[in-house]
Amino acid sequence: MQNILFTGAAGYIGSCSVYHFLKNTNCNAFIIDNLSSGFIENIQFLESNFKDRVHFINIDLNDLCSIRDIFSQTNFDCVVHFAASLIVPESVIKPLLYYSNNTKNTIDLISLCIEFSVNKFIFSSTAAVYGEPKTLPVYEDSLLNPINPYGFSKMMSEIVLRDCAKAYSNFNFVALRYFNVAGALSDSDFSKKTGLGQRSKNATHLIKVACECAVGKRESISIFGNDYDTKDGSCIRDYIHIDDLALAHLSAYNFLNDNYRSEVFNVGYGNGYSVKEVVDVVKEVSGVDFRVVQDERRDGDPASLISNNRKILDLTDWKPRYNDLKYIVNSAYLWEKTLKETNV
Repeated sequence: MQNILFTGAAGYIGSCSVYHFLKNTNCNAFIIDNLSSGFIENIQFLESNFKDRVHFINIDLNDLCSIRDIFSQTNFDCVVHFAASLIVPESVIKPLLYYSNNTKNTIDLISLCIEFSVNKFIFSSTAAVYGEPKTLPVYEDSLLNPINPYGFSKMMSEIVLRDCAKAYSNFNFVALRYFNVAGALSDSDFSKKTGLGQRSKNATHLIKVACECAVGKRESISIFGNDYDTKDGSCIRDYIHIDDLALAHLSAYNFLNDNYRSEVFNVGYGNGYSVKEVVDVVKEVSGVDFRVVQDERRDGDPASLISNNRKILDLTDWKPRYNDLKYIVNSAYLWEKTLKETNV
């Protein structure tokens, strides 16, 4: 049985990814998380489904001595690194937090992998590394030109991974550049109020916020900017269901096992929807005509980001299952109703 270390996996993407690893492989999942933005409920759900295969350690990733002890006590086959700060506007006003938590901690983690001969590393990257692309969709070899510290912190980590893979012949990585993720685990049982979805202590994701409006948790949603060079003046993004994004990590793991080389993959559907279009779909799916406020642009927001996903489709076993905006929104809406009914 393989031992896999997951950092930051008490969070949304991490917990759903661990679920798919445990469901589809015979592995033990060791989860490091300080619960600063993650949730113990996600860990409890995993433990209830997979019992003694889940090992949770409540610790901060910057506690290097304790993390080294964990590496010394367990032989890990792979590290899947989710732990990061990820709010773009916050990164603009707190850049040191992002370079410390995202870049420095990643470098320290890579160093431990090399020290303890952990030769497979899957990195949670972002489409924010592309910044404001001149042409769409973006390919993995498109110009990297972040426009905010969050994107820069992830790009710098990718560069460190690339250079370490060149310097250490047995060390290989996959960096997954996420586009906009939403929805709840398809195995969630909404009738029994169980499952995994996007919990948040201060949500900023469009579909999450819109669904909170639809269930009455918020009075309104703001659209930031109406003068972008897009079809309706609002930003355009590529949205992906959480199950497909989570399963991309499993495909990355299979790729590393089969190929012994490093790669970078976009993980999106290649479809772009504007903020206004998404809000309209949430209203349609929920049947609730919640209030929408027009607001000023936010710092660090590119006008459009749409993926070309040909590379991950060609080189891995990943096959999207839920490429449908209404399905994604309905999944997110049902999850939000579950959270409200359970007073979360």
